[in-house]
Amino acid sequence: MKTIKGKALSKCIGPAFYAVHKDISRHNHTYYDLTGGRGSLKSSFVSIEIIHNMMKKENCKKHAVVYRKVGDTLETSVFAQIEWAIDILGVSHLWKLTKSPMRAEYIPTGQRIIFKGLDKAAKSKSIKVPFGYIAYLWFEEFDEFAGEEEIRKVQQSVIRGGNDFLVFKSMNPPKSRRNWANDYIEKEKLRSDTLVSQTTYLTSPKEWLGQQFIDDAEWLKMVNQKAYEHEYLGIPVGTGTEVFDNLEIRQITDDEISRFSNLYRGVDWGWFPDPFHYGCMHYDSARMTLYIFEEFRTNKMRNPDTAQVLKDKFNLGRYDVVTCDSAENKSISDYRAFGINARPAEKGPDSVRYGMKWLQSLIKIVIDPIRCPETAKEFSKYEYELTKDGEPTSVYPDKDNHSIDAVRYGLEQVWKRKGK
Repeated sequence: MKTIKGKALSKCIGPAFYAVHKDISRHNHTYYDLTGGRGSLKSSFVSIEIIHNMMKKENCKKHAVVYRKVGDTLETSVFAQIEWAIDILGVSHLWKLTKSPMRAEYIPTGQRIIFKGLDKAAKSKSIKVPFGYIAYLWFEEFDEFAGEEEIRKVQQSVIRGGNDFLVFKSMNPPKSRRNWANDYIEKEKLRSDTLVSQTTYLTSPKEWLGQQFIDDAEWLKMVNQKAYEHEYLGIPVGTGTEVFDNLEIRQITDDEISRFSNLYRGVDWGWFPDPFHYGCMHYDSARMTLYIFEEFRTNKMRNPDTAQVLKDKFNLGRYDVVTCDSAENKSISDYRAFGINARPAEKGPDSVRYGMKWLQSLIKIVIDPIRCPETAKEFSKYEYELTKDGEPTSVYPDKDNHSIDAVRYGLEQVWKRKGK
């Protein structure tokens, strides 16, 4: 790894970030989303990368902006972090830091690092640099911002005038899987211009953290496992209101799918705003594990067209049973006329509750987030209804559950005989 003014970067960057540093050096990505719990060194890494890159000769016209949601938090967080990075790299004599206005200036070139809070929306639009363009952005404590739209507007207003950018987003993932920031990071994993990195204190040199930090982490692990997983491992452990605590969101391989038998298919009818949703799954009764590996979701598509998609995209044959929401008998008749073996779900008293209880009783529900992104999102975010005082009830909300309904319908014959 290179040195900066005589200081080896390998002595400053946590080992878990060596590969990310190399990726940045090779200009492989534009966006870097870094998540992790306490002591994972993500903020230290970003601050070092910004200083290191700005001091390169070829980057002499590039400036940086560092954001926190609330302006009053800048001085004691990201400003202090940048000051630390300058010091640890041994280049304090080359930088001038001021608190009013709050910025860091690279003395040899006049490049600036500007610090901004977004508690006032206009602040992001009033950034001016004396030459060149803003090439580096850092959103620290990313989950504290108002949402995806706010981030997008900032990026659209700032990322312009150049061809080479680095945008960092760093956070400890919020507890709730439904939080917008967790959802945003999951979607970012699908972008070819984005690298998502998750680290923990376990990959940080112990001498950097200190023994007291390690002792505190181990104590919390012993007395409160969930709090430990969230605070130190950066896992969205949930808030206790999640309906499904048996989810495994991962890629299901082609090899696994080739061995699946006893496939089940379900359809939840919809037009707009409620969507049409089709799902296909395999149930391993010996291991009480459900695998969901196919989905199709759309709005405003007629029955002949959705039927054609199911036949063309998923090779649905005339003997492949599809269990559908019985509320639309005409749609079921349409499907049969189009050559799909559609049957109505047998709804009855408490059928929703029985089906949901059975799904909750499974050891695992494995969902492929690449093949079934909407299903993965709905199952992960589905939470019990709350009282007006914010207390959880035992009521399953009848919203944002189209994939869940399709799964219930498709597996009706299984859960009605209790998985035997």
